[in-house]
Formats: sequence, C-alpha cells, structure tokens
Amino acid sequence: MSLIKWSNFFEPFDNFDKYFDGLPAAVNQQNGLVPAIDVYEKESTLVVETALPGVDPKNVEISIEGGMLTISGSTERKTEIDEKDYYRKEIRQGHFRRQLSLPQGVDESEAKASFKGGILTIELKKKELTKPKKITIELKKEDK
Repeated sequence: MSLIKWSNFFEPFDNFDKYFDGLPAAVNQQNGLVPAIDVYEKESTLVVETALPGVDPKNVEISIEGGMLTISGSTERKTEIDEKDYYRKEIRQGHFRRQLSLPQGVDESEAKASFKGGILTIELKKKELTKPKKITIELKKEDK
C-alpha cells in the first residue's frame, strides 16, 4: 500500500471573505446597512417600522415620491478603535438606504414620522375608498 501525502485543499480559500470587505453595501450583505422593516395596517393607517439602533434621528431622511417610500441616513461610531484591535467586527457604520413601494390608496401628503427607543415609525393615512356607483337601467318604451 502506498501512502499519499495529505494536502489541505481549502487552504487557498482560508482568507476568501477578505476579498469582499471593500465592496459597497448593496453588494456586501455582511455590512448590514439595509435596515429591516415591518409594514402593517392599523385601523385607517398604514404603519412602517424600522429598527435604527444607535442612529441619530437628525441623520435620517424620509421621502415619498411616486408611490415609493425612501428611508436613508448614516450612522457613525462614537469611539474610534484601531482596526487591528478587533476580535470580531459586525456592527457596521456608514450610509444606509431602504426603499418600499407603497400600496395604492395611501395618502402620501398625510405622512407622519416618530423616533423612539431606536425604532423609526412612519404612519400614512389610508384614503377613503370610493364605493362603486350603481347605475340603474332606464327602460324605454318602444314605438309601434
């Protein structure tokens, strides 16, 4: 029986993740700069909530245009730690942006936003639905 020298096939790929560190947030999902959202209805209101812990509300911008809600802003580190002193670095900083297509029947001009406990809440009033108009058929007498 002949012996085969052991070779670690995966060794060239050990630092593979480092190649993706410089990519923009839209491509590099590890950055976590796309905030998660919840959307739900409450009586006559559509509610959009997103968790933005550690974000100063002054650095958040909300806009609605053409049925599209956009939440964007930035987050910064308060303390500066040298990159080499980290054991693990998952809390990201930088620019974030999230867009959501709003359903029909939302009054964009009546939007309100509040920020409490790291949760951004946007409330949009729903328009009153117009009831379908019922049309009665008029019967005409025929000429003889």
